[in-house]
Amino acid sequence: MNGGESRARRLSRRLAAQGIASRRLHVRPASTVGPLRGDRFTTAARLRWLHAASTRIGTSLDLERTAQELAEFSVPRLADGAAVDLLESVLLGEEGERVTGAGVPVTRAMAVKAVESLSGLEPSPVGKVVDRQHYRETLLTLHCLRNRQSVLVSRMTEEDYQRVAPTASAAVAMRRQGVHSYMAVPLIARGVLLGSADFVRAGDSPPFNRADVELAGQLAAMAAVFMDNARLYGREREHVVSLQRSLLPRATPHTPGLKVHAQYAPAFDAHGVGGDWYDVVALPSGRTALVVGDVTGHGLPAAVTMGRLRTVARTLMTLDIEPDRVLARLDLATRDLEDDQVATCLCAVYDPADSTYTIASAGHPPPLLVGSDGVPRFLDVPVGAPLGAGVIPYDPLRLRGPAGSRLVLYTDGLIKTRVDDVDTQLEGLRAAVAAMAPEQLDDGSLLTSLRAADGRFDEAVLLVAGGHELSEDVRLQVWDLPTDGNPASTARKLVTEQLSLWSLTELADVTELVVSELVGNALRYGGGPGKLRLLCDDRLRVEVSDTGPDLPQIQHADVSDEGGRGLQLINLLCRRWGSCRTATGKVVWAEQNLPR
Repeated sequence: MNGGESRARRLSRRLAAQGIASRRLHVRPASTVGPLRGDRFTTAARLRWLHAASTRIGTSLDLERTAQELAEFSVPRLADGAAVDLLESVLLGEEGERVTGAGVPVTRAMAVKAVESLSGLEPSPVGKVVDRQHYRETLLTLHCLRNRQSVLVSRMTEEDYQRVAPTASAAVAMRRQGVHSYMAVPLIARGVLLGSADFVRAGDSPPFNRADVELAGQLAAMAAVFMDNARLYGREREHVVSLQRSLLPRATPHTPGLKVHAQYAPAFDAHGVGGDWYDVVALPSGRTALVVGDVTGHGLPAAVTMGRLRTVARTLMTLDIEPDRVLARLDLATRDLEDDQVATCLCAVYDPADSTYTIASAGHPPPLLVGSDGVPRFLDVPVGAPLGAGVIPYDPLRLRGPAGSRLVLYTDGLIKTRVDDVDTQLEGLRAAVAAMAPEQLDDGSLLTSLRAADGRFDEAVLLVAGGHELSEDVRLQVWDLPTDGNPASTARKLVTEQLSLWSLTELADVTELVVSELVGNALRYGGGPGKLRLLCDDRLRVEVSDTGPDLPQIQHADVSDEGGRGLQLINLLCRRWGSCRTATGKVVWAEQNLPR
């Protein structure tokens, strides 16, 4: 073994004696290689470099971010500067354009990246719409887009600067910064043209050659697929969100004594959109119904079920049915659906006459009441089973909501995270509300702040109702009618005097007739009248309550019949009328238009 000397050492000594120095070959990973010469790039190195690109580009389904990742990965690995432009039609969710002939595409600058030495270039600002109608027809980017072919300028001449740069000042900047080589490749995925990517080299970097164009084309083809996936995802999400929004109220109605702010935030994931809804319904005699609900599951099936339940709930609320009875009817409707889905729901009715809320819950998160002192507390609403479970009845909660207080209704997407338990989520909501000023609650800042927190992933609904004193345009009067003597005469006198105070004597004759008929029906079929309510807002509303269970109906009276025509007269003289059951009996109301 020659004294234990190894074979490698003997070989090294022999090479050194011959004047040949031994070297260790080292291949740098593709992700750390600077500006490259494609013809010196081995096939294995190309594959490693493109594999690195597949892990660095398309990390999300965001179109702008994917374009920026393409530009950042290209610099300085492939070029000293890169810019990505996408067709405006692609950003609008369309299929792209097949631009040929004299067509001039409208694009938008999506991403720009350059080494520090090229900071003086003048690329189009990111986000700017680039309408090339006034650009030169010889612009090489147009050639790339129209013909779907790569463009290569290895050594730029004075004429080439004018063909590469979109403006004269940009051409001067490129020449001053030492840009000497240019190439542009189209972004095409699944046969659809999405845009183009431009690359430049400057200074001591070697010029582009055909091998570089081929490598850039492979990179662009890969990135284009990622961009097309993001485009398709964005279009699907937009369709689902549009469907969701079309099933929600377009605006909240004017409600006396109550200011309501409603807000919906879709999920970040298209499959997360679907089941959350809300509604605000103006009821007779100035009351307001508030509804929030959440269908389990996501996607189109949940959105369709939500639309059905919201329609049923709105119909029931319009009939002025008590919240607990509304939930019972909704439970039956949910069980009749073929989707086998359940939903949570919370209904509340606000009465401005005594500033009270009547609330019922079907498995929904508890509402939050913020007092006039700004201290929030969760309401202990009896929680019934979710809709569709078949477990009824539901128990209501009645409480006062004085002026200056706010009732916060929401769906679990406002508080739900992937890591915290329910108690922690609710405490986070209470703390967030406590830290906010009243005006911040009214403008939806709560939803914005909570959705910005890490871990929020589901869609959410926020409904903030704030009770306040009735304005001068809203006049409300409530009387307890006597049970003995002549309550109809008393009612006529009360409404006549009140209409005179409100300068509405033109409506006195019709209102006297209406109130006489309502009180007479209460005496005949309802065990006597209870309360008489007169509300003047955008219309004049008269309401009489009693303890009878049967709702009045218009009868077909013959010529010889002495009665049965009262409701027919009300139906002819009033804009509309109706009745609804209450916990103690029923209410019958009628509504007239105000004189012009």
